[in-house]
Amino acid sequence: MPEEYPLTTPTSDERTLAILSHILCIVPGIGILAPLVIWWIKKNDSSFGEANARESLNFQLTVIVAYIISGLLAAIVIGLLLFFVALILNLVFVIIATIKASENKIYRYPISLRLIR
Repeated sequence: MPEEYPLTTPTSDERTLAILSHILCIVPGIGILAPLVIWWIKKNDSSFGEANARESLNFQLTVIVAYIISGLLAAIVIGLLLFFVALILNLVFVIIATIKASENKIYRYPISLRLIR
């Protein structure tokens, strides 16, 4: 899986924010808000926290697009299938990204629109 090492070793606070930017995405009702807030706060402060939050934010935007498409296609069976595939991929990739962030790595989601740069 694609991953990058940060240029400097992140502090424990930076690592904690990076982990939260990923894992909070699977909490219902929080979803995209956690990486958005962390990215907004850390975009000029912490390259490790900002990079992880940006990757998480981009992936969550991709998941939202997949949910919208599956909602539009819900009248046919493919929409329901797409919804469950997006749900499972979201869960799996978020867990992988969380583990990588805890190892001081920046995880690049393999299926993600790069909207925030």
